[in-house]
Amino acid sequence: MSPTVVVIGGGYGGSAAAKALDDVADVVLVEPKDAFFHAVGALRAVVDPEFLPRVFFPYDKLLTNGRVVRDRAVRVEPGRVTLASGEEIAADYIVLATGSGYPFPAKSDVDDTAAAQLKYRQAHAALRAADRVLLLGAGPVGLEFAGEIKAAWPRKKVVIVDPAADILGGYEPGLREEIRRQLTALDVRLVLGTALKENPPTAPGEHGTFHVTTVSDVDITADIWFRCFGVVPSTAYLAAALTDARLASGEVAVTDTLQVKGQDTVFALGDITDIPEAKRGGSAARHAAVVADNIKALMAGSGELVTYQPGPAAILLPLGPSGGAAQLPGQGVLGPEAAAQYKGADLLTGRFGKLFGTHTD
Repeated sequence: MSPTVVVIGGGYGGSAAAKALDDVADVVLVEPKDAFFHAVGALRAVVDPEFLPRVFFPYDKLLTNGRVVRDRAVRVEPGRVTLASGEEIAADYIVLATGSGYPFPAKSDVDDTAAAQLKYRQAHAALRAADRVLLLGAGPVGLEFAGEIKAAWPRKKVVIVDPAADILGGYEPGLREEIRRQLTALDVRLVLGTALKENPPTAPGEHGTFHVTTVSDVDITADIWFRCFGVVPSTAYLAAALTDARLASGEVAVTDTLQVKGQDTVFALGDITDIPEAKRGGSAARHAAVVADNIKALMAGSGELVTYQPGPAAILLPLGPSGGAAQLPGQGVLGPEAAAQYKGADLLTGRFGKLFGTHTD
């Protein structure tokens, strides 16, 4: 019999790892959502409901031999996974790939596709009715959201507030300058180096005019606001010996072979790891390749495990379908044409259509 590999979480890394191991192991993918949610396309789905179906991919064609269990892991320990339904799964290998929580709409917080799509359509209606938009957070999410809003509604006023003194810290000055140039051309206002004295009185994504003031006494009036910061690793289910590797941040300490520290048969990937790099879907996919190779090596008894080496800082940051910029290894800073070609035009939906068996080419 093939060894059992239980993958906890069907996001970018978990789905890729499950797919890579499907032909050599008895793979069980545990995922509460009924479809993969392509978060890369989430912000465009808010401004363009016609794009919405393109960010949900059913799991039914992901695995040929393994199975997808629609449930939530509530207790994971070496060798055993307990689900919310009460089912227990014995595992020879476990891959922790539960990712992170992030404020809507950059990530969906609803497990059912129909309900999730309804929530995005409601957010679209509220955003469409607003003339002035406030985004809290000038990281990649806030900047990209501003670009999508202006591409759909050029006349809307968009303000971004962030306590950081500049955008995109850690990246090349040329990238920051190019993104700033495009934001100025789009008439997106950046209010940096300060925070709000108090949050708006309305809920995020709720239409309703309000007035707020920053600590530096900048007055802002808007009709809707969204929170564009706040990554929270999803690791509360770790139990027994695995709790020793859970850090105060919620991240999981891993070795350079992506094994959970202190464990030989439990691996972790993606947002939940303590690897010092930008946590994005591309990183999770690279993690998944290393995890799959190492599980195969352990199954074969070779003992030759590969290591994961974080690459240099890189980013593809679209500002709508035809704007944005990129910083790529060996290529430096690239402008809107490259950002659109590599990501912005379709937000990688074609690539994930192939992974999940929905590609029609």
